[in-house]
Amino acid sequence: MLMHQLLLDGAVRWPDKVAFRWVDRGSTLTFAEAAMSVESLAGALHSLGARKGDRITIFAHNGMDYVLSLFACWRLGAIAALVNVRFAPELDDYIADHQPSIIIYTHDMAGAVRGAAAKVPSVRHLICMDGPQPGAESLPALLEADLPPPVDPADETAIAHLSYTSGTTGLPKGVCLSHEPTMRAASCIAERLRISCDDVSFGPTALSSSYQLIANLLPPLRRGASVNIMGKWSAATGWDALEKTAATLFVANPTLLGDLLLESRARARTPSRLRLGLSGGGPVPRSLKQQWRDELKLPLVESYGQSELGGFMALGAPQLILDDEKLSAVGRPLPDKEVRILDQDGKECAPGDVGEVCLRGGYMTSYWNRPDKTAEALRGGWLHSGDAGSIDRDGFLTMRGRFAELIQVAGTTWYPRDVEEALCLQRGVKEAAVIGLPDATLGQRPVAYVTPADGDLDLVALKSSIARLVSYDVAPLIVVGLESFPMTPTGKIAKAELRELALAKH
Repeated sequence: MLMHQLLLDGAVRWPDKVAFRWVDRGSTLTFAEAAMSVESLAGALHSLGARKGDRITIFAHNGMDYVLSLFACWRLGAIAALVNVRFAPELDDYIADHQPSIIIYTHDMAGAVRGAAAKVPSVRHLICMDGPQPGAESLPALLEADLPPPVDPADETAIAHLSYTSGTTGLPKGVCLSHEPTMRAASCIAERLRISCDDVSFGPTALSSSYQLIANLLPPLRRGASVNIMGKWSAATGWDALEKTAATLFVANPTLLGDLLLESRARARTPSRLRLGLSGGGPVPRSLKQQWRDELKLPLVESYGQSELGGFMALGAPQLILDDEKLSAVGRPLPDKEVRILDQDGKECAPGDVGEVCLRGGYMTSYWNRPDKTAEALRGGWLHSGDAGSIDRDGFLTMRGRFAELIQVAGTTWYPRDVEEALCLQRGVKEAAVIGLPDATLGQRPVAYVTPADGDLDLVALKSSIARLVSYDVAPLIVVGLESFPMTPTGKIAKAELRELALAKH
């Protein structure tokens, strides 16, 4: 199935139902209106020379025009190449990497866009979402022109979506996702989450991340549900928007899910129609799942995926988990993918043993222009995640962290997540992140950063309180308090930045 077919089908089945709502502006498009707008924008892009296989960069904040641009690219058979606006200083590198023919952007990014476009001969047109600018077409004017689109190439195997990894283990790589396996994954996700046409999805994280694609956009639209897009999140305005839009699915990351918990606690209730939170972008502390269950009486469903998938390695179920031991697990793999835990020799590990999480079936076609990195990631017919994990006898997958982030302390391997989980169980701790710093005596010294849920934290007491909860000698551990964590554009705690900050102080 083709991604843009979701809107065309919706225009037939539910023409007058809201497909998209841009929360920040209060604007909506029905399925029929969205399908017509996508057809018009596809016609405009075609009139500017865009063809199947061309890259069209979208460099913008979350908004309605972003979504329409995505679907118009797919309707043409072009590749929507997404770059997060936080990467404005590095935009030259991204544009040089995927060589687009058109760049669609928001007005405040004009300087970075013009500078990058001037260095890449492939760029033929700039399109500003907010109206005419010097040297750029106006997207509203292009939509009003209502130009006819070409015949749909209808190629399920074509690359449709190019989004960049967060770069946690090196330079960001452009991940190429094609229509069919991504849509197959979206159908499985919709089934697992029991999404129906009565649901209302709400996603405030960056549309440039593939997480939005396979969590907040495709699965709800597959079922005829409405999709809310939000650009400027705060706990108070986000809570109000969830209530006003009657959202049933909150598609977010652990930080925003923690924000909603604290705001609901302060208001003594949750948004009235909310039935679950869905988390992606990073591991979910067991304590946060437990607090959602015990205080909000709602399931916090954890997903585990990577940009390379166009889907998830594993996904929880939309129900309360009463067994506290199961709270640490993500969930079971989905039926469109085969997930195994392999050792260093490529042999499957026994149930419960830790190895590398690997996957077969339904993943990226390649990294853009990175054949060496593609071969490395897909060696032996498996997608190698680089993550440590285990699968128990019931099929539940538990993440232990990235192998690159394991810490060697005096000959003992520390899994940072063990310490992070223990810290998050302590009263007053909102989030925790553990890194290793070079140490002449220990090899590496573990440093734990924590943020407060409210008030001040007693860092000395925190360290002593987790001693009985982990299997490591915590004597070498340093605990540091922060007001907030630096975050990657995909919603993960930016441990690389934490490490740089720590090294700069020593």
